[in-house]
Amino acid sequence: MYDAATDAFRRWRTGDDPALDDLVRIMSPVLWHVVRATGLDREAAEDVVQNTWLTLVRSAESVRDAQAITRWLCTAARREAWRVSKAASRTRPVEDDVIDARMPAQTSPESEVVAQDENAQLWQALSQLPERCQRLLRIVAWEPRPDYSSVADTLSMPVGSIGPTRRRCLDKLRLELGGLA
Repeated sequence: MYDAATDAFRRWRTGDDPALDDLVRIMSPVLWHVVRATGLDREAAEDVVQNTWLTLVRSAESVRDAQAITRWLCTAARREAWRVSKAASRTRPVEDDVIDARMPAQTSPESEVVAQDENAQLWQALSQLPERCQRLLRIVAWEPRPDYSSVADTLSMPVGSIGPTRRRCLDKLRLELGGLA
């Protein structure tokens, strides 16, 4: 086998183009075993063997001794397999749902525009309400659990009228928003 590979390589270098087909036929099974021994999967191994042949075609003049062709091909294949294996270990595919779980939540530009438009409409409608309603709704909107005593002091109104006043103000706001739509 090695003598046949040496002979095919010599013939190919002297211009016998079909001799390269002979060399490929003889050495591809050997290269396949060399590459698979590095642990690459079938697809990656096929790519490595193909790249080994391309490397030979591009740099055949670097093989000074035709008898060294089998060693040269095996070494080139092994080095390429190691390079591919190393690159593959750096980049591992990850499922989309795993990536999504780790990414911060982002909104689309379209949804941001819609939200900004809705906010502008809300503030426009709020500005149409009486000052007392505007102040009350701002307080209850910004405070998660407003203290009704401090709200009553701030707005100079009885504590018992805050809830009903808030409801009437929200009803007015709904009417304003309905008129903007």
